Amino acid sequence: ERVLQLLEFDGSVEEDYIRIVRCFEATRQRCCRLEQDGQRVRDQLARVEAERAALEVKLKHARNQVEVEMNKRYRAEAELEKQERKLQLVFETLMREPWGSGEQCSVLSALAGRRFAASLAPGRRSSAVDESCQSLLSHSDISYDRTEDDV
Repeated sequence: ERVLQLLEFDGSVEEDYIRIVRCFEATRQRCCRLEQDGQRVRDQLARVEAERAALEVKLKHARNQVEVEMNKRYRAEAELEKQERKLQLVFETLMREPWGSGEQCSVLSALAGRRFAASLAPGRRSSAVDESCQSLLSHSDISYDRTEDDV
């Protein structure tokens, strides 16, 4: 009887070991799958971070280009106003000249029509650029948030 008890005891212990080994194997396989998933996610994260960095560089270049174009526009507008003032002075000088013929005065008067006179009005922006659609590059609509440039 004692031998039979030992044999039964050994048989149940062996089954317990087999169950434990199966649980360890299932856990090992799960850990392997999780490691593979983790590596896949790390690779995906690296790709997304590289793409984000590239987009930040593009954004920085675009902001710089907008700034350059706005400076060009300001300089062009200042030059336009300067030329308009000169043209206005020339026009006024020619209109005041006593030696001018009647024909010259009539030509100047024709040039001084509504449109020409309006374009010579001081402080008026050029009509060469149609700003009725509110350009996407309008300096008043652009917000410069430089805090993200340091990221």
